[in-house]
Amino acid sequence: MSADDKHPHVRGFGMASARSRTRLVERLRSLGIEDERVLEAMEKVPRHLFVDEAMTSRAYDDTALPIGYGQTISQPFIVAQMTQLLIAESIPETVLEVGTGSGYQAAVLAELVPHVYTVERVKPLYERVRTRLAKLGYRNVRARLANEQELGLSTYGPFDAILVAAGAETLPTSLYEQMADGARLVIPVGASGEQRLIVVRRSGDYFSQEDLDPVSFVPLIEGE
Repeated sequence: MSADDKHPHVRGFGMASARSRTRLVERLRSLGIEDERVLEAMEKVPRHLFVDEAMTSRAYDDTALPIGYGQTISQPFIVAQMTQLLIAESIPETVLEVGTGSGYQAAVLAELVPHVYTVERVKPLYERVRTRLAKLGYRNVRARLANEQELGLSTYGPFDAILVAAGAETLPTSLYEQMADGARLVIPVGASGEQRLIVVRRSGDYFSQEDLDPVSFVPLIEGE
């Protein structure tokens, strides 16, 4: 029985994609992803179902790919790295993802986290993702269309963790109000060509910040 046949979210996509995911996980491990929970989640999620049909042959390359509307599906290493940072101390009960895009990051999180909330500003992407995640059986993900006046999804917060899948020029402190005590925020911050991955931790009313690796993300849309 193939890995695809075993997994409740995937049925009948064949051994080729299963082998491709295994090779991808081996590459991620060689690049320094150490959390076996994250690697297992990456191996389960069928990335080829989150890209356009014309890109299927490149679905398991460790690279970002276009998904239309000026957006991309993130490089698998970045997805794994951000997920690893998010769950480093413990598995959060609730996670907010800002910037749903293809839905791939949300699916990886859904393999690990009881409740995932994800918000997208581009309506056609949002509609596509709702259908895709439902078809794959991800019942623990709630996708929402973004409110133009708000960054995030305060109605459902505060959250135990927040992951932002687009690059903010400056750290959006408005998200701090949506962080529960003890929560962490993982976000790329900086001007184009100068972005770095940042982790913010909340302890009571105190927020600490750690700057990590250089990254490259599409810009975060914070309003009209």
